[in-house]
Amino acid sequence: MSDAASVLLDGPWEHEYVAANGARFHVALAGDGPLVLLLHDFPQFWWAWRHQLVALADAGYRAAAVDLRGFGASDKPPRGYDTYTATADAAAVIRSLGEERAVVVGAGLGGWTAWAMPNLQPAFTRGIGAVSMAHPAIMQRAARRDRAQRSALSFVGHLQWPFRPERSLIRDDTLVRRYLTSWAAPGGTFPSEEEISRYAAALALPFVAHSAAEYYRWFGRNQVRRDGPLFQRRVSSPIQVPVLQVQGSADGCVLADATGGSQRYVSGPYTYQAIEGAGHFLPEEAPTQVNRALIDWLATVPA
Repeated sequence: MSDAASVLLDGPWEHEYVAANGARFHVALAGDGPLVLLLHDFPQFWWAWRHQLVALADAGYRAAAVDLRGFGASDKPPRGYDTYTATADAAAVIRSLGEERAVVVGAGLGGWTAWAMPNLQPAFTRGIGAVSMAHPAIMQRAARRDRAQRSALSFVGHLQWPFRPERSLIRDDTLVRRYLTSWAAPGGTFPSEEEISRYAAALALPFVAHSAAEYYRWFGRNQVRRDGPLFQRRVSSPIQVPVLQVQGSADGCVLADATGGSQRYVSGPYTYQAIEGAGHFLPEEAPTQVNRALIDWLATVPA
């Protein structure tokens, strides 16, 4: 794949572009009904939600899988890879899709943004689903205090270097293959060679590797800058909207044993779903269980 149009993969969905927050975003859409906005993980793009697009549409929802800023077929501006902008992007996409509010579901990197939505963009957030991602305060604490979790997040340190990570990410599929296989459950069918090839090729599109690294560079800078504690205080206010958290027991990136306790930041309804034997990429490793967890939980979220 050499241009962004190559990630517009065919299926029972439609591809649209929307203008939002000063950029153009690609969205894959399926179904009619209440809007569910799906935010993908690293090193992926909207296609990671292909199983959920179909299931949510069949269940009576309007599912929208967006390419995050800097990924896939969305714009790749030089700036805007912080969580404040990511939540503003999600809110603006919701508005550009003609809705006032939505349930925001994110996996991994997208799950971090989902956790921040109720406090940074409350007017647009009906509820949140966090897949393979604990609350930001829990993640920060685990990264500092738990040796195994700190080791699992060592890739974040690698991405802090200028230029070198981008070259490594696009040279071949080595790093993408490593992330996908080491974070997924051992012995499973994910990732297939097709999945590795698609994600590596999408990450090699112009400017995508740099954009992806910039998200994690902001995380790194946030640990030492004065605005880091301010961000943590803002996102740590009690979350009042319904929350679904889905975690794989064999996640190799966000370790289930090290990252418990997110419910302490939720004052509204909270549902936790553990998926035994599954790894980090739950929408693809365990699509049936994720679909069921989402659909059952969505039925409880007030309109």
